[in-house]
Amino acid sequence: MRILVVGAGAIGGYFGARLLAAGSDVTFLVRPGRAAQLAKTGLIVKSKLGDLALPPPPMVTADKLTGHYDLVLLSCKAFDLDNAMDSFAAAVGPSTAILPLLNGMSHLDSLVARFGEKAVLGGQCAISLVLDPEGRVLHLNDGGTISFGERSGPRTPRIDAIAEAFAAAGMQGGPSDAILQEMWEKWVFISTAAGITCLMRAAVGDIVAAGATDRTLSLFDEISSIAASQGFAPRPASVQRGKTMLTSAGSPFTASMLRDVESGRPIEADHMLGDLLKRSGGTDGFPMLRLAYAHLKAYEARRTRTQIKP
Repeated sequence: MRILVVGAGAIGGYFGARLLAAGSDVTFLVRPGRAAQLAKTGLIVKSKLGDLALPPPPMVTADKLTGHYDLVLLSCKAFDLDNAMDSFAAAVGPSTAILPLLNGMSHLDSLVARFGEKAVLGGQCAISLVLDPEGRVLHLNDGGTISFGERSGPRTPRIDAIAEAFAAAGMQGGPSDAILQEMWEKWVFISTAAGITCLMRAAVGDIVAAGATDRTLSLFDEISSIAASQGFAPRPASVQRGKTMLTSAGSPFTASMLRDVESGRPIEADHMLGDLLKRSGGTDGFPMLRLAYAHLKAYEARRTRTQIKP
């Protein structure tokens, strides 16, 4: 199986490195700057699940990309999706599967519109990763899972082939017969986490200490009701897990979006919270979600006006 990993940032670098170390045929589609960095340092992963220090991996830039791949692993930010699709389009053939690991759901529509229904899988990962200034991939939590599947549900031979490659790389998780349900459940959780930690400019434990967990739970319930209206009500175990994580006293947990805001970086406000409001039916409800979204849009407006740089 020929695998093209789009980008060698935190997520792409981590999963791509695991696959490469296990012997998979992996090529990274990278920009010239990242290619130069990897050529100098190799691909380095620091993780409690096992460090990796790989020599410079197979790499290609968009202008030199040729031939079709069996799997395209995509993990860009939503605001980079159009550019990413342009960059890997030449790699997509009649039997190519595209596995996106983006947050939310609207990227599926964009990918299907560009490459067709058959090409696009569903996928999600639950892992905390960052790229440090030296270009190393840092795995911040103790675990990390990835799941993927046909959006229609039943497993197919190509899902089994992907599962085999991922299992050989020691990755936790695997194929799912309900991938859209899992993606919605993740969307409910991370949108609540992003919305409340950005709105309060605080970690979960700080919000608990302020006596504001009711605001967190209100936001969670609003977003859950939107998921239910779309046919993907979060299952009880997901609700319990999410609410526990978002209301734990002393927890240092914050959404990655808060780190982006504090660093003056672009954010996925429209893809994460705005798209939820679009799917809500246009009613006047959802006060916490509307407030959180307005807060993020105000940040984006200020960032544009003052030309905040990362």
